[in-house]
Amino acid sequence: MPRIDRYIMSQFLTLFGFFALVLVSVYWINRAVSLFEQLISDGQTALVVLEFTALTLPLVISVVLPIAAFVATAFGTNRLAGESELAAMQAAGMSPWRLARPVLYFGVIVGVMVAVLVHSLVPLARARMADRQAEIAQNVTAQFLRAGSFQYPVKGVTLYIRNIAEDGRLEDFFLEDARNPANQTTYTATEALVIRTDAGPRLVLMRGMAQNLRLTDGRQQLSITRFDELAYDLGSLAGGESARRRDLRAYPTGRLLKPDEELLSLTGASRDKALAEAHGRIAKPLQAPVAAMLGFAMLLLGGFSRFGVWRQVVWAVLALILVQFLGTAAENQVAQDAGRWPLMYLPAAIGGGICLVILWLAARARRPRPPSAAGAAP
Repeated sequence: MPRIDRYIMSQFLTLFGFFALVLVSVYWINRAVSLFEQLISDGQTALVVLEFTALTLPLVISVVLPIAAFVATAFGTNRLAGESELAAMQAAGMSPWRLARPVLYFGVIVGVMVAVLVHSLVPLARARMADRQAEIAQNVTAQFLRAGSFQYPVKGVTLYIRNIAEDGRLEDFFLEDARNPANQTTYTATEALVIRTDAGPRLVLMRGMAQNLRLTDGRQQLSITRFDELAYDLGSLAGGESARRRDLRAYPTGRLLKPDEELLSLTGASRDKALAEAHGRIAKPLQAPVAAMLGFAMLLLGGFSRFGVWRQVVWAVLALILVQFLGTAAENQVAQDAGRWPLMYLPAAIGGGICLVILWLAARARRPRPPSAAGAAP
């Protein structure tokens, strides 16, 4: 690699490291605050909060890196122009296409970082977070089995326990399930036990009664069932069947590209949705070189001005916003119809086209003009 390319890349990489650190810190702290409030309100410890915030870090970094690449190239190009280094390179015969080569290398390096994150670290972090969430959901006592007060684990469900014995027995248990107004059930039991199973937590009621109030054709019908033992699925209080499904985003990309029946049954997703998630990961690293090239190419437009290059910076920001908007629109379209996953590559393609047009305009503006007829006459 020529020395001039190494020099430009070193400038951009140094700035990239600084801006990436700042942006990741801001995004991560913002995300950690909301997660902290949620977990603390559920009665979790500070170690659990720290673990969950650390698991969100790979996703935050993958989102921030393309933006940091854009800021680094825009700031670095502005500094090269302000110190007349860019003008010296152009005077030495380097065209905008030639100057863009180290910027493209820089963008590819950032894209590789994003690819490692979205294809490896982010799925691993999501899988670990899903397992930890399942473990926390299994600990039902810590969530809402509290003695002496009415609890409302989900809308329509009321729970009351008079006392929790030292051996874990729930004494004088009351549970009202009114999520379906046309079919309400009230459970009362002298004692109850929480049992953990592979299918989720189960509540075993002992020596109690179940009262079912059903509304049929405008008439109310009450039925009473007395029991010695009755099992109740507590998983429904933690989200039901959807809470036990695996997160599609926790699987590796290779498996999502060739989804089998086991994966589809575990996640409850369709084949097109799995393909959409996989191609979304493949398309995401392409944003990094596009963002880097936008931050560089826009600042090559226009000549010297004592007012600086703020106009070019504004246009560069608007171009980046356009590409990000197209990316969001594509994700929304794919969310509505997973079969439209090829749209995930459209924002990067449009952004790359914008960069090529800008570089062509910059090269054309600096092309030497032939002498006019008036100037050539003696």
